[in-house]
Amino acid sequence: MNIKKGDMVKILSGKDRGRKARVVRVFLDENRVLIDGVNLKKKHRKSRRQDKKGEIVLLPSPLATSAVQVICPSCGKPTRTGYGRSASGEKQRVCKRCKNAW
Repeated sequence: MNIKKGDMVKILSGKDRGRKARVVRVFLDENRVLIDGVNLKKKHRKSRRQDKKGEIVLLPSPLATSAVQVICPSCGKPTRTGYGRSASGEKQRVCKRCKNAW
């Protein structure tokens, strides 16, 4: 998977289409990513004590990786990513648009 925790991504489909946000968590087995403040679902929480009321909480739910696209940190545009080797031999991601590695 070419999306990692901390990447900025653009949402390509769904009710949040066009928004840009940061990846919080990656679920490799399910090919899904959890994105901060996107794809919020309502959860009804039961009261735990008598003096406190129940509430409705908005929780982010995971999106499919096919519904997001990585934003290149150097050119700032949504792009596909490739892989290459640095001068020291480390594996790096490479932007397909501007050809810069990060």
